[in-house]
Amino acid sequence: MKGPIETQLFINNKLVPASDNATFELFSPHTGDLVAKVAEATLDDVNTAVDAAQAAFPAWSALSPQQRGAPLKKMGELVVSEKDELAQLDAIAMGRPVSTYIDSHYAATHFNYFAEAAYPQGHTSLNTPGFLNMSLRQPFGVVAIIIPWNAPLVFFSKKVAPAVAAGNCVVVKTSEKAPLTPWKVSQWIEKCGFPPGVINVLSGHGQVSGQALAEHMKIRALSFTGSTRTGRAIQIASAKSNLKKVVFELGGKSPALIFDDADIEQAAKETENSINWNSGQTCMANSRIYVQASIKDKFIEAFSKHARSRKLGDPTSKETNHGPQADKVQHETVKKYIVIGKQEAGSTIDTGAEANSDSKSLLVHPVIFTDVAEDSRIAKEEIFGPVVLINTFTTEEEAIQKANDTEFGLYAALYTKDLERAVRVGKKLESGMVGINCTSPTGCWDLPFGGWKGSGTGRESLLDSMDHYLEQKSLYVRVSGIGGL
Repeated sequence: MKGPIETQLFINNKLVPASDNATFELFSPHTGDLVAKVAEATLDDVNTAVDAAQAAFPAWSALSPQQRGAPLKKMGELVVSEKDELAQLDAIAMGRPVSTYIDSHYAATHFNYFAEAAYPQGHTSLNTPGFLNMSLRQPFGVVAIIIPWNAPLVFFSKKVAPAVAAGNCVVVKTSEKAPLTPWKVSQWIEKCGFPPGVINVLSGHGQVSGQALAEHMKIRALSFTGSTRTGRAIQIASAKSNLKKVVFELGGKSPALIFDDADIEQAAKETENSINWNSGQTCMANSRIYVQASIKDKFIEAFSKHARSRKLGDPTSKETNHGPQADKVQHETVKKYIVIGKQEAGSTIDTGAEANSDSKSLLVHPVIFTDVAEDSRIAKEEIFGPVVLINTFTTEEEAIQKANDTEFGLYAALYTKDLERAVRVGKKLESGMVGINCTSPTGCWDLPFGGWKGSGTGRESLLDSMDHYLEQKSLYVRVSGIGGL
């Protein structure tokens, strides 16, 4: 890369600078080098993007699903053909290892699916004598989409594809920590055949452009993935403005239960990957592991072995599977919790030497805390780093109680060879998703994805997502000569 990248906003099918020409700097979390100067969207830019989307809506929503699907299909082809560049952009922006980059495949799946499956259905009724009644599913109009930094292409595709396939026009705000892959994708929007204003992409900070979208009176629905704290602020802004529909996938403090009849090696390997994949920067990572007391030592030994085998380093290297934290703020947050954990936990297992203080890389080796008080901060608060607590339980009832003792409820997991126990416990776990003899990021394309309690509202998936971007309407049509059933 020769010199820092200079990004622009994408509004009405044009790449433009911020209205005041303001930018912010983006630094590599591995080298500390300046990698990009990113356009900082203003309130005026938000209004311009919303106006462009609103102007585009009548013509776009009038197209057939097949016509709206054609540019989505082209976008699916491009994100696959350009996957190496997209992987590099996330690596230099937020430290995501290129060796673990599956995001292009994920994005293509969503673009391709919604290119062909966007046929929303209402229903008809003859149950009222003299009437042929029907319900319709119609797009909202302008939809705001605010995506997180830990997997920007994943969230861009899983939200934008169903929203525009349903006939809406969108304004996307990217995260200030990882704006480069959405900026790259924005350059293909016109090339793919989307009319001006259908997809607008803004970069900037939440307190300016994010807040403006949450409060905007012309935006009728908003989808957000990020922290519970920010989700709460968006919901308040929605309530104070126009009561726009909100869909949230928020934080997590996911538990995994390991019973004494489990395959210990499999459970250790998969739970270690769950918490340390993407350097722990995953909302559904199993950051709390509860092991039946009789197998505690064997499990911790196996888990620690896998954690120590991680290859930390340059995220642009194919040999690395554990990159740095996304930026200095995230790095300092994780280090702070590690200090707290060493004060609160019964014991600490460091899986590697402390990072060289002279190094510019924001690397954090996986850390394991054991014998942690259930009311401690590291047991209650989302750390979003490679930090896990491993505690024990004796009975099934105790395991369930500890797993559910949280305000989060995104993804829970349990390992056992007893099928009856698996179903019984799985049903009692307060979580939107439960893995049985598997854990996150294992999922299913066609089942609902989302959280209970403070982990979110609404569900996303190939089958569920479009519902969030469609309003319902009932039509009562008087027709003489038609009787009831």
